Amino acid sequence: MKSKITAKVRVLGIFIFFVLLSGCSLPGLSSSSEDTIKIGAQSMTESEIIANMISQLLERNTDYHTTIIKNLGSNFVQQKAMESGDVDIAATRYTGTDLTSVLSQKVEKNPEKALKIVQEQFHKQYGYKFFDSYGFENTYAFTVTKKLAEENHYEKISDLKNDANNLSLGVDNAWLKREGDGYEGFIDTYGFEFGNTYPMQIGLVYDAVKNRKMDIVLAYSSDGRIKAYDLQLLEDDKNYFPPYDCAPVVNEKILEKYPEIEAHLQKLIGTITTEKMQELNYEVDGNLKEPSVVAKDFLQENHYFD
Repeated sequence: MKSKITAKVRVLGIFIFFVLLSGCSLPGLSSSSEDTIKIGAQSMTESEIIANMISQLLERNTDYHTTIIKNLGSNFVQQKAMESGDVDIAATRYTGTDLTSVLSQKVEKNPEKALKIVQEQFHKQYGYKFFDSYGFENTYAFTVTKKLAEENHYEKISDLKNDANNLSLGVDNAWLKREGDGYEGFIDTYGFEFGNTYPMQIGLVYDAVKNRKMDIVLAYSSDGRIKAYDLQLLEDDKNYFPPYDCAPVVNEKILEKYPEIEAHLQKLIGTITTEKMQELNYEVDGNLKEPSVVAKDFLQENHYFD
């Protein structure tokens, strides 16, 4: 009996081998990826949320199938995934990052000019459509508690100048050494430096300022903890930091093959403010909701499924 079972297993194994070798799929084991739109999400909460928004919009309103490629660790990884065809839609790309890292161009401080450059060059060099912004950016932002801001009338970065020598700054260590938009350039632009500067991991700065371990920190503008911790972003009144407006990028061949994609992506353009993105991010990071659930709630609340 055992020998008969073994023989059947061997025959089945040989059958599966030749099926796979021929490029076919066994029913129920896999589905063709040819008709599946691949959406790339970077290793960031907001990227996963927006990737799920795109996926749900397309699957709800079209006959297209989608899959989300998660944990693309950096802008560089996401770009290479698009170039290799492993990703059709990049859910989140940032103008300032793509301008300098992918296109190797100098920093452009004007948001409209930065967007125009990346849109033209992505089309010319890669055949990609770089859409207009969702409506928010994720840039560096000097951040204090609202209480400290109210007590000292801090609204913009320049307001810190007279008190800077007595303020402690918590900041990502990499920023201290960055060229172009790092600490050295900041001092040249604003004409002052802080009395004490403490390098730390970027994820720790929010608790540090909330608990008054630091007077001021350099944070990311769309992080959910800004709203949850009652923090205030200070206006970059000298436009020191480059724009990092967030937008989707799509391979133009995919738009030709699946023309409905563009119309559905356009529904998200200009609709998500930085404050709203903070709230959505905190739903995941603070309230531990799944990105897919947060995406669905947003789409339903804003009548995208009507």
